[in-house]
Amino acid sequence: MAARTAVKAAPKCLVCKGTGEVAIPVKVGRKQRITEDHQVGMCLTCFGSGQA
Repeated sequence: MAARTAVKAAPKCLVCKGTGEVAIPVKVGRKQRITEDHQVGMCLTCFGSGQA
């Protein structure tokens, strides 16, 4: 029998730390003032998969 090799897992995304989500600041008003609040958004580096 041939020896089995371990399958390496894909590396985790450095931007979202493998969660697939990033915090996006909320902009309000006509001048698009950034507030202290954040909303959840999809990571554009890994497209939400968590793997880069």
